[in-house]
Amino acid sequence: MESLVVPVLILLAVVAGVTVAYRAGRKRKAAHPSTPAQPAATSQELARAAADRLSEEEHRRLYALIAQGQAMAAIKLYYEITGEGLRASRDAVGALAAHPQPYRRHEPPQSVQEEDDDDEPQRFPYRYRAIASKGDVTREVSSNMLNDEIYGRIRTLARSGDTEAAANALTRHSDISLTQAREFIALLDD
Repeated sequence: MESLVVPVLILLAVVAGVTVAYRAGRKRKAAHPSTPAQPAATSQELARAAADRLSEEEHRRLYALIAQGQAMAAIKLYYEITGEGLRASRDAVGALAAHPQPYRRHEPPQSVQEEDDDDEPQRFPYRYRAIASKGDVTREVSSNMLNDEIYGRIRTLARSGDTEAAANALTRHSDISLTQAREFIALLDD
């Protein structure tokens, strides 16, 4: 019987300690009520949101690290890219690994002028004359759907080597054929 006294005393001390700790925790919770937690995003939603924060190059680098099993390096990369906390970066990389996301290009919102370009070109109250010449050859385009800004974009397209897009834009903003527009654009490249 005496051999059981010591283990029983130890057991009673443990039970008393657990009871005191439990009561202290309840008092602390009552003194500091917590705000209701917001519902956590699902892992798939978190992965989609995390992928949307990455550029194409960052997306490729992050998934390369995940594929190589370098989770710590992937978390560090995501942390450096986004500036989120370490825990949020860890959760995001975990979600990206569990639910792989394809890269989606982010289309910038179109300006009012670009929206007008998608529909019918705007007509101005004046006729704009654009003249291009090279050597003895001179071409002129006159249209009330052209202005300095539109003609500048057409010239920039032509000089950057995208002559077909420049010719299409010129045809769209004037009453000339595509062949005539190509001849005009050919005179613009310097």
